Amino acid sequence: MPASTPPPSARLLDAIHDPADVKALAPAQLPQLAQEIRDELIAVTAKTGGHIGPNLGVVELTIALHRTFHTPVDQFVFDVAHQGYVHKLLTGRNGDFFKKLRQSGGASGFLYRSESPHDAFGAGHAGTALSAALGMATARDLRGSQEHVVAVCGDAAFTCGITLEALNNVVSSTKRLIVILNDNEWSIAKNVGAISHYLNRISTNSTYNKLHHDVEAFFRSFPVGVEMNRVYMKWKRETKDFFVESSLFEKFGLRYLGPVDGHNLDALQKNLEFAKHCDVPVIIHVLTKKGKGLEAAVEYPEKFHGASPFDPVTGESRKATPGAPPNFQDVFGLALVKFAQANPNVVGITGAMPSGTGLSHLAAAVPRQFFDVGIAEEHAVLFAAGLATKGFRPVCAIYSTFLQRAYDQVIHDVALQNLPVTFCMDRAGLSPNDGPTHHGLFDLSYLRCVPHATIMQPMDEDELVDMLHTSLQLPGPGFIRYPRGAGTGVAIKPQPVALPVGQAELIREGSDLVIWALGSMVHDALRLAERLALEENLSVGVVNARFVKPLDRALLLSQAAGTPLLVTMEDHVLAGGFGSAVLEALQEAGCAAAVERIGWPDTFVEHGSSVEILRASYGLAPDDIHRRVLNRWRNLRAAPIITDV
Repeated sequence: MPASTPPPSARLLDAIHDPADVKALAPAQLPQLAQEIRDELIAVTAKTGGHIGPNLGVVELTIALHRTFHTPVDQFVFDVAHQGYVHKLLTGRNGDFFKKLRQSGGASGFLYRSESPHDAFGAGHAGTALSAALGMATARDLRGSQEHVVAVCGDAAFTCGITLEALNNVVSSTKRLIVILNDNEWSIAKNVGAISHYLNRISTNSTYNKLHHDVEAFFRSFPVGVEMNRVYMKWKRETKDFFVESSLFEKFGLRYLGPVDGHNLDALQKNLEFAKHCDVPVIIHVLTKKGKGLEAAVEYPEKFHGASPFDPVTGESRKATPGAPPNFQDVFGLALVKFAQANPNVVGITGAMPSGTGLSHLAAAVPRQFFDVGIAEEHAVLFAAGLATKGFRPVCAIYSTFLQRAYDQVIHDVALQNLPVTFCMDRAGLSPNDGPTHHGLFDLSYLRCVPHATIMQPMDEDELVDMLHTSLQLPGPGFIRYPRGAGTGVAIKPQPVALPVGQAELIREGSDLVIWALGSMVHDALRLAERLALEENLSVGVVNARFVKPLDRALLLSQAAGTPLLVTMEDHVLAGGFGSAVLEALQEAGCAAAVERIGWPDTFVEHGSSVEILRASYGLAPDDIHRRVLNRWRNLRAAPIITDV
């Protein structure tokens, strides 16, 4: 047995420390490596959760990429990086680092340039790969180097406007770019729209597939070379339209190869090797099975797109704590069903996230009033604006971090025209395992400056329903932010009430200091107030701010006039957030009250095992906040009193 060949009992994956080790394997060993990778993906994500379905589908594709190209010199740009785990395993991140996937001190669930030189471009939102790869290929051409740039895009990426914008610019920017279209017919939910139907027609067209297979087999029987490549491409370009409709991608100037079986390593490598020698941009259409290797993930692809920890044998999710409160997203979704059933003008809109946003409840109960527009947040907001001009009450359910993508539409198309669109922003605050691309820490800052916007955050589930009821009656745009995960367990009233817009709720009186808290931080504020009262004998008031815009200035100014210290608490960055709104209101009124702001610092917060661990890392654990507030109080009491002489 050659020295380089591991004994039969050894795991091939354990010997992979670099892509060169993948290239050193014999072709006969690759199926074993693929199975070991799938076993590792299932074992790790069963404990940590993660994007198991997409990664199980690209095992052979990623192996073929690393056997054909040479990273980090050649560069892969993965769209979203939902499918980047296999790449991590083959580029030196196997072992304990990967086993702590999405946990503190472990591998990120996405790709980051700072994590590995093999991660050519960071990702976390869909549709970015083609534009970024085109920029990198163009930079290569301008510099005169020869490396390959490969964009790995899911079929859902082509529902993103930015991908189509990039597609329109490929041939005018470069002559050498390889695009992998990983077609598994799913994004998070089932893909929707004309692009999805078009790709399905290509992949199921028997005439085209037979023609394509027979002719390519003939040309590839010759040694790979530029001249034979030109002959084949010329034949394909000039004769294919006699048999089948021309590929959409060829109309954009890319040469289309495929469909290719995404689980056939030999076919993948031959097509990739062929594409390396093309002197025109190429797109390789690869058909993969999302969740391949885990029966439950194949059967329930939406559930296993981004799964919570699960049983690796049965695929069953780990049991939730008995009696746990419902998630905010489900509270919202069920409430919207009731509002939509009562009013046919209420409609729900999601961007490929029906389950994640809770709109799956609406889709099941009132499908006529539900719209999934695919991964197209800009369109979702403009679509809602158009509906609103006709008397409808659209509710856009979009994660806080994803609404950033439609900021121009929020300002120019909704707010400028003062249209009554409600935006329900799930995942406001931390999405701990996912990290900085998914934390919803910036929405207050980017929305507070928008005229006509009403911005609110509930302290519990019951108040969320009241806020949705309130927003559906506003004359203009309303924004409701709420966190990921379970609520507080509070009972929801049979009938919601409309909240007085801009009016905070005084929960607890206090004369020494008053805490103005927003959303989930209200409960932290109440615990802090109780602790300060018991341990320090302080009289601490607590206000549930409810509205960030308009702010309850009357209550704020009355308290500032008679209270030595105001404290603000928010699950948001401090820069431009709720605390900033309080400071601005005080300054505009000429009030010099002392304010201590509690919130996230001016940085991108990394991924971590839990919200609690990340808060502790940034001085936002309960003990840290208690210490800060108490120290500020004591410093104010110790400061000399300056009087006029």
